[in-house]
Amino acid sequence: MRVPGFWSFAARSFSLQFPAAGPLCCRLLGPSQATRNMSSKRKMDHLERTAGNNRQNALYPAEVRGIINESETVKRLRIAVPPDFSFKAGQWVDLFIPGVEKVGGFSMCSGPGLLQREGIVELAVKYAKHPPAHWIHTMCTVGSQVAMRVGGDFFFDPSPSDPSVDLLLVAGGVGINPLYSILLHTSDLLHRNQASGGRDFNIGSAHLCYSAKNTQELLFKSSIIAACLEFPDKLSCDLHVTQQITDVDSHLQPFINRGRITEEELRSHVDLQRTLCFLCGPPPMIETLSKTLLDFGLPKDRILFEKWW
Repeated sequence: MRVPGFWSFAARSFSLQFPAAGPLCCRLLGPSQATRNMSSKRKMDHLERTAGNNRQNALYPAEVRGIINESETVKRLRIAVPPDFSFKAGQWVDLFIPGVEKVGGFSMCSGPGLLQREGIVELAVKYAKHPPAHWIHTMCTVGSQVAMRVGGDFFFDPSPSDPSVDLLLVAGGVGINPLYSILLHTSDLLHRNQASGGRDFNIGSAHLCYSAKNTQELLFKSSIIAACLEFPDKLSCDLHVTQQITDVDSHLQPFINRGRITEEELRSHVDLQRTLCFLCGPPPMIETLSKTLLDFGLPKDRILFEKWW
């Protein structure tokens, strides 16, 4: 996985575009802190948008080892990284692509456990004309060389001594990526607790509310359902479809709701003392739901969100 030529290219790109290491795209807490000027005609690129977030300093060479069609519009990349690469569940990467001037920004959809077991991280990227996403969908192949740097303040990384919390994960569209990473990490921690007799981590519950246009666009749905069935007392999900035309497959029906995520549904999973909520999706959805959660009385520091344009 040695790519010295591209390594120097990526390092030069970093030093020219972002001389002072900056952080990425997630914002935290209430709507007053989350408002951004979306009226600008020039769409900010990933590095500009995430200039206030924390980033690692290291830039890692990486190689695409697998490409999976997750849906008609989303490709999932399996990417091999060096042994010292690390990240927290929910974080993203700056993706440097040879020959592509723009730097991509994509949340990892895999958990730290997969990295530890296989040296692999995964990105699920929806088709777009934005150059990094367009390259993934039209030019990327197994063996393609890239470089990545980890960043973001939107993550779940409990230590064994932390008190347990109940997670409420709310996703819209491809906003599922960091929340799926958090769900996988929670599942891995539950497995560790099983092996140790419950001595490793204080794990509460995790409930996922996830909305997409139709079941085809509900990414990772089979794995999400499998995790919930494996730990039914700890993990649960409500999957929503807003534009479903065809019948829902019988094995999915118990988990599928037609229509958007409702206020009543959220309220039923909020405990003002225990709930920690992670939101990720389109800005209007995040702004509406974060206000709803604040109206419930959930403290501002227990509402974490990330917006993707």
